[in-house]
Amino acid sequence: MHRNLPLHLNRKQIMIQIGDQFKHSFSYTQEDVDTYARVSGDTNPLHVDADYAAASMFGKRIMHGYLGASVFTKIFGTLLYWDGNVYLKQNLTFLKPMYANQTYQAVITVKEIFAEKNRILFETQIFEEGTENLCTTGEALILNKKQFVW
Repeated sequence: MHRNLPLHLNRKQIMIQIGDQFKHSFSYTQEDVDTYARVSGDTNPLHVDADYAAASMFGKRIMHGYLGASVFTKIFGTLLYWDGNVYLKQNLTFLKPMYANQTYQAVITVKEIFAEKNRILFETQIFEEGTENLCTTGEALILNKKQFVW
């Protein structure tokens, strides 16, 4: 059974446990994709050229994998505002393309707790909203010496 993770932590709240989850729905516009292409320098026509992408195996423009996965920095940095969070590591595997103007659900699940090091390893996943279609999977390691105390 999964419990929802608290948005804010304090010493009086329940302890974080393996299996705890947080879910967040999100989407990006094509303008967001174009901005990401400009800022990152990745102007691959699969992301920014509608005609080129239409003739590709995807049939339309796809989102940058790292733009989609950037939702995890939003979750760990602002949505689950745990004073003292330090993002140590993220690995990613891109399984399905993601598209602008489509809604997705990011799911993070507590996978392992390293109490002696004040760290939590999270499973990070992105699903097409309303389906079980997994687009991106990985793990994130978060350090928090202020809040992750057991």
